[in-house]
Amino acid sequence: MDVDQQQLLRTMTRVTNALRAEGIRFALAGGCAVYAHGGPPSEHDVDVFVTEHDAPLARKVLVAEGMRPVDPPEDWLTKVYDGDCLVDLIFRPNQRPVTTELLDRAREQRIGSAMAPVLPATELLVDKLLVLGPHRCDYTPLLPIARALREQVDWPAVVRETAGSPYARAFLALIADLGVVSARDVAGTPGQAAGGSDR
Repeated sequence: MDVDQQQLLRTMTRVTNALRAEGIRFALAGGCAVYAHGGPPSEHDVDVFVTEHDAPLARKVLVAEGMRPVDPPEDWLTKVYDGDCLVDLIFRPNQRPVTTELLDRAREQRIGSAMAPVLPATELLVDKLLVLGPHRCDYTPLLPIARALREQVDWPAVVRETAGSPYARAFLALIADLGVVSARDVAGTPGQAAGGSDR
């Protein structure tokens, strides 16, 4: 269920304050993190990265704040609802565990009226590209994100981290052809021609 941006920001603030109060390490990911970096606003949910060790406690803390727990079929996250707003507590995105080293790379940024640790743009792009697959390969929402965050992204690192995904490789080739990024950055081969102008 889509919710409005103000509701998402209120939920994000509640989550941030509750987890901080209990000393639980976390980082905002997904659409809220993209928004914090200057990308398009999210209309879906609040994604929070926590370690697998901390996930049960994080859920317990949010339930104590009045949020409603949900038992998802997936084994890589847990969920709570703040009213109509879904909060995903993710501890193994795309079969890659959330580690303390990953959380160390998060930086404090303002989102709405709150300050929160936010994943770097590079990590966000890697995560979003690794989600792509035969049943989820719509590039439409990724294009404005890549355009908005392009100057904050370490594109060669994205290439390395997503090298095993043909869907990610196709997207990176597409944004090079569109001139969103340099073909050299996403291909890693200096002999390739640069893409066209940004549209």
